[in-house]
Amino acid sequence: MRRNSAQTEGAILASRLPRARAATFASLVCALIAIFGANAHSAVASTLPIGFKDTVAIGGLNNPTTFRFAPDGRIFVAEKSGMILEYDSLTDPTPTVFADLRTEVHNFWDRGLLGMVLDPQFPTRPYIYVLYTYDAPIGGTAPTWGVAGQDSDGCATPPGATQDGCVVSGRLARLTANGNTMVPGSENVIINDWCQQFPSHSIGDLQFGADGYLYASGGDGASFLYADWGQAGNPVNPCGDPPTGVGGTQTPPTAEGGALRSQDVRTPSDPTDLNGSVIRIDPNTGAGVPTNPLSFSSDANARRIVADGFRNPFRFVMRPGTNDLWLGDVGWNDYEEINHVDTSTPTVQDFGWPCYEGPFPQAGYQSAGLNICNNLTSDQVTPPVRFYSHNSTVVPGENCAPGSSSITGLNFYSGTSYPAGYSKALFFADYSRNCIWAMAAGADGLPDPSQVTTFETGAGAPIDLVTGPNGDMFYADFTGGAIHRITYSTPPTSNCPAGQYSADYFSNMTLSGTPTLS
Repeated sequence: MRRNSAQTEGAILASRLPRARAATFASLVCALIAIFGANAHSAVASTLPIGFKDTVAIGGLNNPTTFRFAPDGRIFVAEKSGMILEYDSLTDPTPTVFADLRTEVHNFWDRGLLGMVLDPQFPTRPYIYVLYTYDAPIGGTAPTWGVAGQDSDGCATPPGATQDGCVVSGRLARLTANGNTMVPGSENVIINDWCQQFPSHSIGDLQFGADGYLYASGGDGASFLYADWGQAGNPVNPCGDPPTGVGGTQTPPTAEGGALRSQDVRTPSDPTDLNGSVIRIDPNTGAGVPTNPLSFSSDANARRIVADGFRNPFRFVMRPGTNDLWLGDVGWNDYEEINHVDTSTPTVQDFGWPCYEGPFPQAGYQSAGLNICNNLTSDQVTPPVRFYSHNSTVVPGENCAPGSSSITGLNFYSGTSYPAGYSKALFFADYSRNCIWAMAAGADGLPDPSQVTTFETGAGAPIDLVTGPNGDMFYADFTGGAIHRITYSTPPTSNCPAGQYSADYFSNMTLSGTPTLS
């Protein structure tokens, strides 16, 4: 006799079972525990480990992308369209519109208002920083492709979203708060860069480090349909990448456009762009800081960059109390990555894209005969701490179907309400798989890639993970239009002979499957 392959522990929290059935269920689990030990309840399919509960904290949202908790209890929620809502508390049923940036934001496909963070001294310093797709080329005026004040925007054909592309840029700006609303006209544009030809791999995330500096990420702005070195567009090469400039035909081996923008630090003979990089800047001026690897450069963008070689670094997180950065890079055809950016290194860390995906050479770009990839050896590339194939599960036997994949959230657990095993764990989420995992801390206190467990299956389209009140983890449900909260309560221990779980506890649950013994 053997136990059926275990899914994640626990049961789906839903409608209440009648107490009699709950008692029967409790007896069944107790029997399984008696036969197989304390982990026998893992034979029951579930969404969360026993004791955890996923509830909607804020609903009625329109494609929320990120959110932040203020020290005074307020919650600021960014919607992809460019709206920012303010809630006085988690019990506030009616939000205040803090800011409406819909005219400036290009809300189309993966583009939109995607990053937001509060000043570390908020509200004493009443600033909110935002990172969004600006509906105009670098230096242009919005709206170029959309319509002023509308929730969603388009890309006409021609040029066509994936044919020649509607060229836009990225904008990092600072907004000033006056109470619950933005001071009219207070948007201060800190950086306008990140040229984006195609509708994916836009800008990414914003976080503050313990050093008080602002960190930001941005994607390569290239095509996801083919190996893109800048050969498309009308005019071709509309981002003006070297060596040809706008309208010039890009050809191997000298091409440096498209996804190769992520390697721009390695070609210092021309102006540096910020695509595919992580930057560290002074939040007041947008200037690179003196401790950055290229602080000596005459190029303002080069002075900002601490890491590059990313495809779509959509989400990253700082390890609490440090400048230690952990980042999820959304992959192309093969792998999702979790990368550790050591911001104290004296050189810019290169994570390889597009010449490498995961720890392996990327066949499409390597076979094109491009100088940038031919000259980048594996020992020059920082490999991911953990990666997973689009064709495989993250944890063997889990109920998180492989296939479409996109790593869309990371968060360190620093509270005390969850069980001790989650202390300092790095949680990460995949929007496409609707799952969340936990990477436990190793002996050195850092996430251990060999200790990954499935935490939640069937999560609601998680697109950001954030620590909130009581140290609980919250996440943005993009398609469900909600902010979810994950809480933990120690299960009662009264009915089982070994003191495990009571009928009262199981009366709050339903089975999502039947234990199978074979």
